[in-house]
Order: sequence, then C-alpha cells, then structure tokens
Amino acid sequence: MPTFIARRIAQMIPTLAGVIVLVFLLFKFFGGDPAEILAGLRATPQQVASIRHQLGLDRPLLEQLWLFTRQVLTLDWGRSWATQEPVSQIFATRLPATLTIMLPILVLDLLLAVGCGMAVAYVRGSLTDRAVMVLSTVALSVSFLVYVILGQYLFAFRLGWFPVQGWSTSTLTNLFVYAPLPVALAVLVGLAPNTRLYRSFFLDEIGQDYVRTARAKGVPERTILFRHVLRNALIPILTNVATQLPGIFIGSFLIEVFFSVPGLGREVFQAVGRSDYPVIQAATVYLAALTMVINLITDLLYRWVDPRVVFQ
Repeated sequence: MPTFIARRIAQMIPTLAGVIVLVFLLFKFFGGDPAEILAGLRATPQQVASIRHQLGLDRPLLEQLWLFTRQVLTLDWGRSWATQEPVSQIFATRLPATLTIMLPILVLDLLLAVGCGMAVAYVRGSLTDRAVMVLSTVALSVSFLVYVILGQYLFAFRLGWFPVQGWSTSTLTNLFVYAPLPVALAVLVGLAPNTRLYRSFFLDEIGQDYVRTARAKGVPERTILFRHVLRNALIPILTNVATQLPGIFIGSFLIEVFFSVPGLGREVFQAVGRSDYPVIQAATVYLAALTMVINLITDLLYRWVDPRVVFQ
C-alpha cells in the first residue's frame, strides 16, 4: 500500500501541473485584460498600463506563468480585486459556513438514499417498488429552484417554522436554526436520483451467485442484504459519493445564494459576476487538487470495503 500511495502522489504532481498551466492559459487568453477590468471604463491608457505593470502582466509569458505557479505553491493569491480582502482569508472565513450546510446534506443524503435503495430492492417488482420509481422520476423532473421557492413559501412564510434567510456567528445557531430548511430541501432533491442509482447497485448484487447460494443455505433475507449485498454494493456507492465530495467545499450555488449563506459557493458565484480573477483561480486550482486527494482516499477505501481489491 505505501508503494501504491507514493505512486499515486507522483502521478498527481504532473496532473496538478497541467491544471495550473490550463487555468493560467484560459485566464490569460480568454478571460479579458485584468488591468482594464480593474481600471474601469473611464481609465486612461496610462492608468491601465500602470495596473498592468503592478500585476506583472507586461512581463514575458513564462515569467507570468512562474509567478502564477508560485502563488499556487505558497497559497498566496494576493487580494480580491473587488473587496481587497486576502483570498486566503476569504477561503478560511467562508469554508465553515459551507461545511455547516453541505456536510449534513452529504451524510443525510447518503444514509437515506442507501436505506431507501435497499428497501426498494428488497421489495423489487412490487407495487411499492414501482410507486417509488414513479415518484423518483417525477421528482427528477422538477427543477431545484422550484423546491427552493415552494419550500421558502410553505415552511417559512406560511408555517413560520424556519427563517427564510440569515446567518450568525454561532455554529449551533446556524446548524439548528438557519441550516435545517436548505438542508432538508437539498436532501429531498438528491434523494430521488440516488435512490434510483443505489437501487440498481443492490439489484445487481442480489442477482449474483453468492446470494442464491446464501439463500439455499437458509440464510435470512435481511442478513443477506445487510451483511453481503450492502458490503459488495459499497464500492459503486463510494464512487458516487466521491464525485459529490468536491462540491462540498464550493457548496451549492443556489442554496447559498437563495438562503444568504456566506459560504464559498456564494463567494465564487459573486466572483464570477464581478470578474474577480484571484478568487476564481484559487477556487479552480483548489478544487482540482481536492478532487485528486478524494480519488486517492476513495481508492484506499475500496480495499477496506473489499479485501479482494488489489492495488496495481
């Protein structure tokens, strides 16, 4: 295993280097002139040239690439062009709000989807199974924006159970007062597709030979589901969760915007609207690095779930 981890880390280095070069070139040739964006519409050519010199944009291309790479390696992205707040401080102060919302969504969605998927697979072919599949299909057809509008109207305006918007400095207050409504709506939206997906995983395992052998030996159906089918279906489930994890650290744009959650998702959304390149570049590179780390951890979990997995 140490050899596998070392080899994967060695593979991550050129991948991250490629991401850095790609991000640099995209913002260099397709993102517009940062000096003109900062100077504004009424700036003189001399003011634009002065800002370009301060940002190092008048230097050779390779030197600019090295400066960008040094920002990545030192985690020093400078200051936001819009707020003049250090980019590192933006990520440090917005991350807790994003985690307060997204971690409960991930945990609840995983537990409920796995439970619902297993329950539906257990009664496969029945009226309940078909009804759940129909409801899941209908739920998939409705936009998340509709859930947000209806949820705010019903549970906030009409019933008054939750506040529509707001955030505080207390983690417990945020978790039990401001987070329940957006978390419940996000879990409701994600439950339908994940239930359908996990049901298919469980049905694939239920049709395997080892399940028929266990039934022939008289093993109870619940024992087969929880001890054998669930464990063998965890590998594709882990793969699905791994694809969702990077989004936790950026957050759901709609959730944070519509519920005024001061998290990374809303910050990146605002940065795109005001062409705040340092924030966008930092979020892009960090998300790429985080994705590679999550993929490595997921591969290691495969071995823990199924000892038959062999690292090549």
